[in-house]
Amino acid sequence: MDSVSRRTFLAGGAALSTAKAYTRIVGANDRIRIGVIGCGGMATGHMHALVKMREAENLEIAAVSDLYEKRLEKASQLTGGKMQKDYKQILDDKDVDYVLNATPEHWHARVILDALSAGKHLYSEKPMTYSIEEAKKVVAKVKATGLKLQVGVQGMSDESYETANQYVKEGYLGKVVLAQIDYSRNHKGDFWLYEEDPDAKPGVNLDWNTWLLPTKKRPYDAERFFSWRRFWDYSGGIATDLFVHRVTRIIRSLGLTFPERVVATGGKFEFSESKAEIPDTFNMLLDYPEGVTVQLVSSMANDTPVRHLLRGHKATLEFTRTGFTITPQKLYENEVKPVVYEKKGAEDISLHHKNLQAAIRKNEPLKCDCMMGYYGVVAARMGVESYRTRKYLAWDKARERVVHA
Repeated sequence: MDSVSRRTFLAGGAALSTAKAYTRIVGANDRIRIGVIGCGGMATGHMHALVKMREAENLEIAAVSDLYEKRLEKASQLTGGKMQKDYKQILDDKDVDYVLNATPEHWHARVILDALSAGKHLYSEKPMTYSIEEAKKVVAKVKATGLKLQVGVQGMSDESYETANQYVKEGYLGKVVLAQIDYSRNHKGDFWLYEEDPDAKPGVNLDWNTWLLPTKKRPYDAERFFSWRRFWDYSGGIATDLFVHRVTRIIRSLGLTFPERVVATGGKFEFSESKAEIPDTFNMLLDYPEGVTVQLVSSMANDTPVRHLLRGHKATLEFTRTGFTITPQKLYENEVKPVVYEKKGAEDISLHHKNLQAAIRKNEPLKCDCMMGYYGVVAARMGVESYRTRKYLAWDKARERVVHA
């Protein structure tokens, strides 16, 4: 396993990639059985939500899997799910209808592709994949299998963004030329540094070598395992952990797909002594072919918010905690009426799971399907590459790849 190449890793394993997909047809009144792959912090939030939904939504968590036995045992105690050290045992269970993929980013594609090969629907944590090439493989596999993949940008279960898009398409704002949005936090001492569990013993109760796949082999490092978001091998940092939430909102609101050009700036400005490889302050500008710039702002050293705006020639739409408002520009006050929209949905894990369950049972549209996941991955990863290479990047639409601008 230690010497497996990235290409072999992404193939998903011979057994599963060649296996005949089995998908149980779930009726409107049938019980949905879920398998959880990856039982860390994010997964725990999901599991608590799913346990609360058990009776009302007629579901159960049938099995759980993790490479760290202590997490696995806790997950089983919380959910009643059967413990499986090897996640492929969950995929081999024909009674499991969908899996929750809550692994670190560098594992997302492997689990998704294996699950689709096994005929399983998925809820996968964001970003959909670690890389753009992996995202392409996932999109192709979803289309080939017809299975449901809900990407965990749960903000898409807030219908404000779909509704905003209706106003945009109708020209209510005029030509939208700039969108701005942020996601900032403030930390003391260091950022995104989580407590390390001294009970974790690689080779005893933690399969460190498998966890590393498909990245560089290295000795066990508790910080890398428990605070993996801080390292490029496993994460895109702010871009893929935070900005993917925000840029997907703008993509939905404006009806965008792939950016035309991207540039990113930032650095370790406050936490300069941190072992983290990723920057603590990170900003992106994305020009889309529709003629709009999307501005993304973030710092881990100051959490003063930036207003979330769609700036149109005739009016400005501002997203708020309760929905959005539309305020006419002074030049157009006689033509455009103010709007106050109260949202009906929410950024909510439970709603996002319910949407997937409705898609499985009744073929309802997904709130964040694989194409939305793909658009978000491209935007975020272009930002990461721009920052790391200090270059202005462009998107080759015909070949769907990143090139130098």
